[in-house]
Amino acid sequence: MQTIHLEQELACTASAVWEVISDVCRSDWVPMVNSIMLKGDVRSFEMEGVGPIRERILAVDHEAFCLRYSAIGTPANLEHHLATIRILPDKDSCLLQWTTEIAPDQYADTVRGGMRLSIAELRKVLELN
Repeated sequence: MQTIHLEQELACTASAVWEVISDVCRSDWVPMVNSIMLKGDVRSFEMEGVGPIRERILAVDHEAFCLRYSAIGTPANLEHHLATIRILPDKDSCLLQWTTEIAPDQYADTVRGGMRLSIAELRKVLELN
């Protein structure tokens, strides 16, 4: 199993970032995804070039600015997936921390690339580029 950890300083408030991240059906910051559906605690979407994805939303903590989710259905044969996104406030800016545990290891580079692309799209949505 590999653990991927990315951090990004963002020149906006934590609450502005959290408004985007905490809306688990929002797809404008997720590359190659046009729409996301939520049924109970499971969100489903089609990712271009990948296929259908289902993720269980484990926690949306509005006080701690923390989202946790796990992929439970993917075209890849994942043994384990657990992702945590935290937003740490710092006056008029914040730090985004995104950690993903993934197994088998062969999918780590693909997941890391997707995380980086998503952060870049998030910056665009927040108009930080």
